[in-house]
Amino acid sequence: MFARLAAIPGLVCRENAPLRNYTRFGLGGPARLLADAPKEDALRAALEAVRDKPHTLIGGGSNLVASDAGFRGVVLRYTDKSLSIEGTLVRVAAGAVLQDLVDATIAAGLEGLHTMTGIPGWVGGAIYGNAGAYGHSIHEFVESVGYLDAEGVHEIGNAACQFRYRESIFKQAKDRVILNATLRLTRRDAAQLRGTADDILRIRNEKYPPDMRCAGSIFKNLILAELPASVRAQVPERVVREGKVPSAYFLELAGAKGITRGGIQVADYHANLLYNAGGGTAAQVREIVDLLKQRVAEQFGLQLEEEVQYI
Repeated sequence: MFARLAAIPGLVCRENAPLRNYTRFGLGGPARLLADAPKEDALRAALEAVRDKPHTLIGGGSNLVASDAGFRGVVLRYTDKSLSIEGTLVRVAAGAVLQDLVDATIAAGLEGLHTMTGIPGWVGGAIYGNAGAYGHSIHEFVESVGYLDAEGVHEIGNAACQFRYRESIFKQAKDRVILNATLRLTRRDAAQLRGTADDILRIRNEKYPPDMRCAGSIFKNLILAELPASVRAQVPERVVREGKVPSAYFLELAGAKGITRGGIQVADYHANLLYNAGGGTAAQVREIVDLLKQRVAEQFGLQLEEEVQYI
């Protein structure tokens, strides 16, 4: 398999690549093969080569927990970073770093993505998980998404992406590999956007320091209107944000802060933040995640759902 992949023009292959080096959590054993495809043709050829073999696709690894045992197959990454701006229309490849996209739109005086400054990862992952912050999500600005599946390349509009809070069709149809997105933004003064973004980044870095080995919030927040009436009655109005109740509210009441398993800890200042303090394992992450889900279920009758994905 290594020989087959290495023969594909442009594809960069590595054997026994430690996944901890490719995830923000800093966790994970070796992938038997890791292959980076910088162009669509290379990705298509690689997918064809591994279609009947164990394989998975990842992006920037910012929202990923990789098994301590690694992955006994091929891990593919689409690393095309191309980005172009024409007026208020932005075309960007899935392998572009999200922060690079945010900075480019701010410099061009385009409003919309500036609230996402500081969110790590790549554009493909942001589309996949409908990333967002400060009351906005990326789906608000998506006109279309290009993707690749076994039948070829397709482009679908916003509605067909079935965006919801931290969800998209691509989370359900995992055979669809995001290639690119076309976004439509609006004009705004670049200096004003930069000032707002810098303020947001300052707050984000206080909560999630750039060198912290974590995936940001570990659980999705909850939609207030979808909670049982008995639970809604317990939620103070002051904690509701844009119609959502932070999972951290329930986690804090369940005593999550400061819980430790080996090198994995729940922050003592944020109940929805797990981080690798050093020497942590994916098994320890799962142990804490399962414990927190159990506590919240027993105390409030709620089922928390992770934002992170697992390999």
